[in-house]
Amino acid sequence: MNKYKLFTAAKLGKLALSNHMVMAPMTRCRAIGNVPNDLMAEYYGQRATAGLIITEGTAPSPNGLGYARIPGCFSKEQVEGWKKVTSAVHKKGGHIFLQLMHTGRISHSLNLPVGAQIIAPSAVKAAGQMWTDAKQMQDFPVPKQMDDQDLLLTLTEYIASAKHAVEAGFDGVELHAANGYLLEQFLSPVSNIRTDKYGGSIENRCRFVLEVVTGVVETIGKEKTGIRLSPYGVASDMPHYPEIAETYTYLAEELNKLGIVYLHLVDHSAMGAPEVPDEIKGIIRTRFKNTLILSGGYDKERAEADIETGKADLIAFGRPFINNPDLVERLENDWPLSQELKMDLFYSADEKGYTDYPVYKE
Repeated sequence: MNKYKLFTAAKLGKLALSNHMVMAPMTRCRAIGNVPNDLMAEYYGQRATAGLIITEGTAPSPNGLGYARIPGCFSKEQVEGWKKVTSAVHKKGGHIFLQLMHTGRISHSLNLPVGAQIIAPSAVKAAGQMWTDAKQMQDFPVPKQMDDQDLLLTLTEYIASAKHAVEAGFDGVELHAANGYLLEQFLSPVSNIRTDKYGGSIENRCRFVLEVVTGVVETIGKEKTGIRLSPYGVASDMPHYPEIAETYTYLAEELNKLGIVYLHLVDHSAMGAPEVPDEIKGIIRTRFKNTLILSGGYDKERAEADIETGKADLIAFGRPFINNPDLVERLENDWPLSQELKMDLFYSADEKGYTDYPVYKE
């Protein structure tokens, strides 16, 4: 009898999960033409023994498609493509949430369809470069500051996309407000230097994020709405600022009032980013009463410890799921994990380094 709580059934709102393990969202760039396909259905189906899968970041609109070959969920063709994915996961008894990710200023015109534009809270350029299939690495451009019309349009795009996700068979959506993308760009006084009601004070900087969450909750229900946050993360040129703790304390309290099903807190310190202080994790744990998912460099022992002590309700694993499609079974049975991880193929376009990792054979 396995003594680990990690492998026992768990609840997420009204969903009964087969275990406490979550497959974290990971960009994989296999959506040719930004449409989910059979290869992606195979990939997620292979990993359906996770209690919950959260998909790769998926654009709610053409403006949000900042990276090469990332999927969207705003066209009929995309919804049909996602149906293959949700069906593959549900057939194996798994559950899956769609991560809605608008890239905001982390974008390049060469990655966007004709007519789309790069928008952000403020016209503040991000430091660094990104990959484009047409011209390889390119500098980030200066984004257009969103006006009232852009704000309203983007809000309605998030809401429509969440509705499409449910039509496509997803169990819910995760709003990506982490890793330096559009929603986090609003939260930070470095990327958001607005002087209207969406900038300045903590309440103002959180306003658009909370409007998006509210709109999605009112459309698909709080039981189907989660959010991902990365306080102290520095991805996509997000430097630290003095009131980080206050910002995320306020945000956690407001998200708790909205009653969303989970808050997913990411700590990228295992990959060299600054650590999220335990104090912040504790504040969020006490302020937010529903399911808390923690992610970032977990192994079996640390995951079990954080569940046992109530630090988290579910634990998300990222990279180990790439080269171990049967990660749950390997950890549960103490089978060795695959050591082969083809990092050069993380963002390529075909099945190599994607669906060709084998399951463990005793």
